Amino acid sequence: QVQLVESGGDLVQAGGSLRLSCAASENIAVVNAMGWFRQIPGRTRELIASISRSTSTHYVDSVKGRFTISRDNAKNTMYLQMNNLKPEDTAVYYCNALISEPWPWGQGTQVTVFS
Repeated sequence: QVQLVESGGDLVQAGGSLRLSCAASENIAVVNAMGWFRQIPGRTRELIASISRSTSTHYVDSVKGRFTISRDNAKNTMYLQMNNLKPEDTAVYYCNALISEPWPWGQGTQVTVFS
């Protein structure tokens, strides 16, 4: 069974930066697209960034220009560089493959941004 482990979350002041990592026990090179999601308590999980096997990327407007998604297939790892963080970025962040039946969700990593 595939395991996803997210890490890198922290408590950070607004304007700061964090780099999240997503380590997969599966070979992510076979997956066309991977994505980062975030979930705020009481709200549904939201896809905020995706990256294809050709490294084409897509972002939701709220993070565009501030977040950068990347993947290292050799390490089975995906990253999310988050700059100029805002309090509204506070959430639990998850990663997954963008396939018809997503892999089991990891525990996520908490990002808390204070002003």
